[in-house]
Amino acid sequence: MTTRLVKNAEILVTMNAARREIKDGALLVEDHRIEWVGPTQDFEVWAAANRPDLIQTGCDQVIEAGGCVVLPGLVNCHHHLYQTLTRTIGTGSGKILFDWLKFLYPIWAELTPEGVYTSAKVGLVELVLSGCTTVADHLYLYPNGSKIDDEISAAQDVGVRFHPTRGSMSLGQSQGGLPPDRVCDTEPNIIKDSIRAIETFHDPNPFSMLRIGLAPCSPFSVTENLMRESAEIARQYPLVNLHTHLAETKDEDRFCLEMFGRRPIDYAESVGWAGEDVWFAHMVHPNPAEIEWLARTRSGVCHCPSSNMILASGIAPIRAMVDQNVRVGLGVDGSASNDGNHMLGEARQAMLLQRVGWPGFESRADRFTAREALELATLGGAAVLRRDDIGVLEAGKAADLVAFRVDDLAHAGSLADPMAALVTCAPAQVWLSIINGRVIVADGQFLPFELPPVIERHNQLSRSMLERAGV
Repeated sequence: MTTRLVKNAEILVTMNAARREIKDGALLVEDHRIEWVGPTQDFEVWAAANRPDLIQTGCDQVIEAGGCVVLPGLVNCHHHLYQTLTRTIGTGSGKILFDWLKFLYPIWAELTPEGVYTSAKVGLVELVLSGCTTVADHLYLYPNGSKIDDEISAAQDVGVRFHPTRGSMSLGQSQGGLPPDRVCDTEPNIIKDSIRAIETFHDPNPFSMLRIGLAPCSPFSVTENLMRESAEIARQYPLVNLHTHLAETKDEDRFCLEMFGRRPIDYAESVGWAGEDVWFAHMVHPNPAEIEWLARTRSGVCHCPSSNMILASGIAPIRAMVDQNVRVGLGVDGSASNDGNHMLGEARQAMLLQRVGWPGFESRADRFTAREALELATLGGAAVLRRDDIGVLEAGKAADLVAFRVDDLAHAGSLADPMAALVTCAPAQVWLSIINGRVIVADGQFLPFELPPVIERHNQLSRSMLERAGV
């Protein structure tokens, strides 16, 4: 057994049912679980009564967290890690979603297994350094022998809790879809590999570090049949979730009406995509009745504010969703439709966008608080992924926690409310990250492996990919 005591935190944010925030907070980790949470001054009394061995021999590691806010690890519910290879392509010039995708599909067709692996390492490390401890990724094209196995290997090297989804595209341009046929696959192949991924990797047990989901890409890139079959397969296994993009743009609304005679959410319901095992990325354009449907069916939503801004997709009505108890989490989205992987920054963007408002809703500074934004990034994400063992700091939960310094230059003068400072001030890099009881970041330094060689190889792969695509 390995014991770690984190103590003297400026504020320890539990995110428990009472939303307790503990000044001069501490917590004890034993192996992969949290054993105790409370004020630092109470630890010795608790240990004397419950763990006298710790009084006699001490903990294996004591981490002084003075000047820090400690909170549950952040949960990223939607990503495309391979897109770190193509950052800034199309985003700098201002392409909207459909045009951006059409421009990038031929480049992504040059993706290789090493590209999937290395891009995932880069994106995951960047996420970890932003405070993220759990990541859901959506890999939906598999050219040149690429497999979901490649990014799983990268996640295991990084040490992050991983929810990769076996994505797919089967509706090419020749069938009226958006992607070129060359980046699509046949549905028998997709189904076969989906089953293989689940049966090879999926771990539904508590504290699991790896759970597989199924994720047909979008209404404009897969058939109705594949949507139905994917749902049927997923529901044969415990805790295999279903994920797709939905209601992201007005163009998607028009496509669904023309292709299926239904709005995106009506289409999703018609193919059996509703319930606690389903979560949708974006959900920028639901109407009030559709928000009520999300709440009633307990279908989840991943809000991706920066991506929605950079592609001019719109502002998702998150305030209305939260008010109706829709399960909402946050996502960075693809590194090429965000060009960054910063989960704390995403929480800040979510707060700011809801305050700015959207057509028909006036700007209101009190529309979304800093604490609500952090709740989306922790408890909200855990709920979307159907996890009750992460997103909260309390005894018996997974030892996934992060600490950010608030005694530095960027946070000077913010100690009246250091928790809020995490999202009202400039987004910071994490000072400490513990994932499943393992220290991944200490003193702001990523520990599992050296980063410069990975970055160098990543950039080589990016240049080669662009050259092969003629860009």
